[in-house]
Amino acid sequence: MRTVGILYPGFSAEDDYPRAEKLLTDGATLPLVHTEMKVDAHREDALLDIGGDEVLAEGARRVAAESGPLDAIVWACTSGSFIFGPEGAARQAAALERAAGVPASSTSFAFVDACRRLGIGSVALGATYPPDVAGAFVQFLTHHGISVLTVSARDIITAAEVGTLPNGTVLDFAGAVASDAPQADAVLLPDTALHTVEILDALEHRVGRPVLTANQVSIWQGLRLAGADLDRPGLGTLFRKG
Repeated sequence: MRTVGILYPGFSAEDDYPRAEKLLTDGATLPLVHTEMKVDAHREDALLDIGGDEVLAEGARRVAAESGPLDAIVWACTSGSFIFGPEGAARQAAALERAAGVPASSTSFAFVDACRRLGIGSVALGATYPPDVAGAFVQFLTHHGISVLTVSARDIITAAEVGTLPNGTVLDFAGAVASDAPQADAVLLPDTALHTVEILDALEHRVGRPVLTANQVSIWQGLRLAGADLDRPGLGTLFRKG
């Protein structure tokens, strides 16, 4: 049985993780702690604050104390990692790994690794963020060799508001994003505040190609780092190894 610690900022779509855990038939667990979020805002200064090394180190200490030994740990926040830039995000993940003493990553790098796993070279991006924050993720993906063909930014400031979006709205959003770039290899929905775990297969059915979502790739990355990279139904193309 593998244990992947999840560090999650604030409160919005954290219930995606216990939902996913029920689908992990090998007994893998995803214990989650809420890290400090002084200001809930998709804004550069607030994002730099929630992704600080001390904030994440404290989260790592708490999740280990509450769940016991970990096999891997993930900073489950896309904007709170890519906002540091490619090099800064790499330093952030390395600092978390040192603090936790187990393999570590963040959602931003999980998207990159998931695209590489599936051979995805071009994407359509459906961001809940304001345009400037979405642009920072475009730069991050481009740095790692992923071409972003179109960007749709919904300009929602708070994670709490994103977490209230119903499944139908998320499905419609993904469909609209996909229609803007029919030639894109995949659709990316990068906010961990967005509920998606219950509708991963439905999302892919709607758009007719792989859809990568933030909580999905965070879970996949953690399990992969923990040595539990298995075929898992119900969690989208990313979790199907065949």
